[in-house]
Amino acid sequence: MEIQLTFGQHPDQPEHEQEGDVATATGKPKLQPPSRYQVVMLNDDYTPMDFVVEVLESFFMLNRERATQIMLKVHTDGRAVCGVYSRDIAETKAAQVNDYARECQHPLLCQIEREA
Repeated sequence: MEIQLTFGQHPDQPEHEQEGDVATATGKPKLQPPSRYQVVMLNDDYTPMDFVVEVLESFFMLNRERATQIMLKVHTDGRAVCGVYSRDIAETKAAQVNDYARECQHPLLCQIEREA
C-alpha cells in the first residue's frame, strides 16, 4: 500500500517540485504492533492465599494449578505477572481486581507495566 499526501498541487506541476504550498510525501507507513502490558499482582501480608487464587481464576481465567503457582510466586517473590494484554485490557483487568479486592475488604493490589 502506498500513501501519497499532496497539498495545493496543480495538475500541471510535477510532484518533485518544491514551489510555494506544494508538499508531497510518498512511501509506505511503518506499522508496529501495539505495545503489550503486564498485569502485575503485588504481595501484601493480609490477603488470604485462597482469595488470591480465586481472583486469578475469575479475572485471568487460569486453572487452579496455574493460579496456585502464580499465587505462590506473588507470596515468595513479592510480585508476579498474571497476564499480558493490550493497554486497555490490562488497565481494565487491574482495575477490576483492585475494585473486587476493596469490595471484599482485602488490600490486594494489581498494577500494569509495559512489557520489556
